[in-house]
Amino acid sequence: MKKYKLNNLDCASCASKIENSLSKMEEVKFVSVNFANATMTIDTNNIEKVKAKIKAIEPDVEVQDFENVKTLVSVNELAENKGTIIKAASALVLLVIGIVFEEKLHNTPFQLAEYAVYVTAYLIVGWNVIASAVKNIIRGQFFDEQFLMAIATLGAFAIHQMPEAVAVMLFYVTGELFQDIAVGRSRRSIKSLLEIKPDYANLKSGEEVVKVSPEEVKVGDTIIVKPGEKVPLDGTILNGTSFVDTAALTGESVPRKVSEKDGVMAGMINQSGLLTVKVDKLFGESSVSKILELVENATSQKAETEKFITTFARYYTPIVVIGALLLAIVPPLIFSGQTFGDWIYRALVVLVISCPCALVISIPLGYFGGVGLAARKGILVKGSNFLDALTQVTTVVFDKTGTLTKGEFKVSEVVTANGFSKEEILEYAAYAEANSNHPVAQSITVAYQGKIDRAKITKTEEISGHGIKATVDGKTILAGNDKMLHKENVEHSVCQVDGTVVHVTIDHVYAGYIIISDTLKDDAIEAIENLKAKNIQTVMLTGDNQFAAQAFAKRLGIDSFYYELLPEDKVKHIEQLIAESKGGKVAFVGDGINDAPVIARADVGIAMGALGSDAAIETADVVLMTDSPSKVALSIDVAKITRNIVWQNICFAMGVKLIFIVLGVFGIATMWEAVFGDIGVALIAIFNALRILKK
Repeated sequence: MKKYKLNNLDCASCASKIENSLSKMEEVKFVSVNFANATMTIDTNNIEKVKAKIKAIEPDVEVQDFENVKTLVSVNELAENKGTIIKAASALVLLVIGIVFEEKLHNTPFQLAEYAVYVTAYLIVGWNVIASAVKNIIRGQFFDEQFLMAIATLGAFAIHQMPEAVAVMLFYVTGELFQDIAVGRSRRSIKSLLEIKPDYANLKSGEEVVKVSPEEVKVGDTIIVKPGEKVPLDGTILNGTSFVDTAALTGESVPRKVSEKDGVMAGMINQSGLLTVKVDKLFGESSVSKILELVENATSQKAETEKFITTFARYYTPIVVIGALLLAIVPPLIFSGQTFGDWIYRALVVLVISCPCALVISIPLGYFGGVGLAARKGILVKGSNFLDALTQVTTVVFDKTGTLTKGEFKVSEVVTANGFSKEEILEYAAYAEANSNHPVAQSITVAYQGKIDRAKITKTEEISGHGIKATVDGKTILAGNDKMLHKENVEHSVCQVDGTVVHVTIDHVYAGYIIISDTLKDDAIEAIENLKAKNIQTVMLTGDNQFAAQAFAKRLGIDSFYYELLPEDKVKHIEQLIAESKGGKVAFVGDGINDAPVIARADVGIAMGALGSDAAIETADVVLMTDSPSKVALSIDVAKITRNIVWQNICFAMGVKLIFIVLGVFGIATMWEAVFGDIGVALIAIFNALRILKK
């Protein structure tokens, strides 16, 4: 899969034609053309043949490797479109002259001058449209906006409605100009939200500091970040204290204080102090690089609404053209006293208003804006289809540890049994857990504080969903949950403990248990409350025992919870909840490697991006960059805002067009109103789509 920039792609229907044609090629496994950001995502083994096909469809479109695309720069739209503006102004002057002298010249020996003025004005402003229509017809491509405008205006000339023919073409070209400017600005507005890529890094080389590209910096190198500069790569602070702006990455407006040993991510802005940073990741693996990649790739997965509009436009225009043809021919033949000239004019009005530009332009821009807005708030949505899915979520399922809790485990209590001391229990548990990366295991080794002689550990076996079985200094040590005790037939008096507990046995003799405490995230309760306010059911899945799970669920106000679950058990519960959802979507929020299968199975998989595992992030449909569960409700809000604006555009565009078509059929609307209705609706829809970015 590779991404390309499609330069000069300024036509939404052209984007649709390119995607539709390429999808039929044997050499193409997958293709998605996005008009909103003028890109193509494609999986093919013959890109040269693809380029040739695109050139045949749209000769002006240039295919460029995405890696070679420069950062967006400010553009003077008026200067860029100077030629079009001069042509439009010239045509307008001639049109005014023609209208002023039309009556004086008509039916006189100077009648040819009337034609000369109008034809000249028409060709000045409409030549490119006519030429494009002819080229498309030769290539077998009918029923695009150029074809509609060409037929409508030439037809107006044929029935001697020359002022209207020129005016329609003039306003169409002018409208297209403003439309292109609006689309260009919307693209830049959306892209500017994501312009967080650092331009350079201050690489420390001996006593010197050299300004280099972030891609040139290696892991382990030392860089200097001055006040006001972007952090160019992920790393750890060696020296210095400062406040960093994380808004571009996380959407958080409050600056974060950082100091020695703290981690910083690429894309953060250093606000005050000088920082010396040791680089931990290459630029391609950095947070900012992943964000840019995820957002850019998001547009390749289109929403069903977007797909429907593309398909709708493909069939809608031919139907309208056929309908207009019948409108021009049938009524004069059926009804007495009706003239062909009158009904041809009405048919031409219908043709002008039938162009689906407002839909095929504004809908992709709306979804792209929604993805951009989410990114600005620290939420990475991997496709516009997932924005639609989020609006349908009726149940949100949370993992507990690391998702609703901080995952910062500490040993709070050690309870002894059968004559063993607290020190013995901690020591043997620490040795058993020494090779585990699980947060609970690490909390035990930290609490032990002693040095672990790994030579004493001869065997370690991790039993999924149960705990650790190890041989330490010749003794068999079990450290795990109550299920492990029953599995190994160890006699014990205490089964359930209120909290996260690790039972310890030494040579199959029950030694006691260790209580591990974890704390809720600061916004965990708020997250549940916000979801409940939206009438969304909340569920918690955990591997903890019943009493620990119950205590957390009660504090949070969770609707239901399931406990003592293995990873495969979580998948089963998700499948059950999906089956019971009655048409609604089920979202799962997790952070660990063991959550990846559940994230993949849910209708919408949501991963914690800051502390979450790479496996969970790769699998997820939505990534929360702040590890804040409250962002789940916010992501749903963004999705609903996007959907509302998209449907506003659909209803507005279709409603106005339907009204104008009816008015045209009954002879009330003229071509003047029709062209204003067509172009005006498109511009209003585009600017409405841009409202998403203001939220």
